[in-house]
Amino acid sequence: SVILPVHDAEPWLDECLGSVLQQDFEGSMELSIFNDASKDKSMTVIEKWKKKLEGSGILVVIGGHDSPSPRGVGYSKNQAVAQSSGSYLCFLDADDVMMPQRVRLQHEAALRHPKSIIGCQVTREPPNSTERYTRWINQLAPDQLLTQVFTSNGPTVIMPTWFCSRAWFAHVGPFDEGGRGVPEDLLFFYEHLRKGGGVVRVDQSLLLYRYHPGAATHSVLEYVVLGSRLGGVGGPSQVSAPRWGPGSVADTRAHGLPGGRSSPVAAFCDVDENKIRKGFYCYEGSQERPKPRIPVLHFRAARPPFVICVKLDLTGGAFEDNLRSLNLQEGRDFLHFS
Repeated sequence: SVILPVHDAEPWLDECLGSVLQQDFEGSMELSIFNDASKDKSMTVIEKWKKKLEGSGILVVIGGHDSPSPRGVGYSKNQAVAQSSGSYLCFLDADDVMMPQRVRLQHEAALRHPKSIIGCQVTREPPNSTERYTRWINQLAPDQLLTQVFTSNGPTVIMPTWFCSRAWFAHVGPFDEGGRGVPEDLLFFYEHLRKGGGVVRVDQSLLLYRYHPGAATHSVLEYVVLGSRLGGVGGPSQVSAPRWGPGSVADTRAHGLPGGRSSPVAAFCDVDENKIRKGFYCYEGSQERPKPRIPVLHFRAARPPFVICVKLDLTGGAFEDNLRSLNLQEGRDFLHFS
């Protein structure tokens, strides 16, 4: 079942639905569309394609509502899943385009990895948009699909590429239905990991991933995402760890963690000689008296584990060289959080 939530997607639906028709998968396929209160001509486009798709043997199931306001991506995905019947779920955004081999290759991977979310590499449209993010999506090593799950980039395989069994989705889900501003994909992804799920990427570009101002991603609230990530990495059972990163970045992360004097932040790591010479960082926003002071150390003087609050691919390789020089193992000795 291809799961397709739709809200005011008229400009992109022809390409999107055409890509469903072009799939080379030889098994039975179903397209489950849920129209979330679209006010444009999305339904006209869908009805036109329904005839073409069903004429090619693809069952089309259409649901939706025409309330004054949309109920959100999480709700729409849940409804599209509920009205579908396939043993596997292939998630698709209405503004994206699948390559013809997507369903076939991801279905093959899902058969081999029944408790995994299967993703794929993507081609960004326009080509030069979000270059660093696109490199990250496409170039993570297999082990990094599990070790880099706390970065600000979100899930290590992006939601529009997800493919999984219905049985595993039912075990993990459903999506959070909090509506606009809620990162339903990230919340589902963390629950998936908590329940022992794996993450696998098909190393071929199987999706044209479109960037435009109206994309649902832009409505997600940053503080909600940060709270979700902190909940994963900063729980009370976590070992005390130094935060490695510039003040404004590491500071924001540190003060979102379970706090006060029991904070798991052992120290800040830096390369700034003035900060290291001063020897501590004082959180001026604290209501505690005396205000908490956190040591500041040169990164070579600190001991792992580290939570890395430095953005990757921005320092001409200097940060990455420093990190590599410590001979640490990602996932055991450090986690990326920026």
